Amino acid sequence: MDENQYNKEIEKISNLMIHDGISYDEQDSQKLQKYKNQIQHDCNLNDEDALKLVYETLLYRKLKNSDSGDPLQKGDQFGAGFS
Repeated sequence: MDENQYNKEIEKISNLMIHDGISYDEQDSQKLQKYKNQIQHDCNLNDEDALKLVYETLLYRKLKNSDSGDPLQKGDQFGAGFS
């Protein structure tokens, strides 16, 4: 998957989570299963890679909700995979 598609998927899943009222601090694997399944369907990823993308989406949302800066730029500080 190229970087552009990867970033679009993060945005899509982020919007789904917001719509569903999922906190960016959510850690319950049962609640996150829906998003992992969606990523697997959209991107044809295995369980591990899809779960990584779910957690990157949560990190993206957390950074986006922080008080300052662009989350895509701030992600570099945390070693996040999106750019």
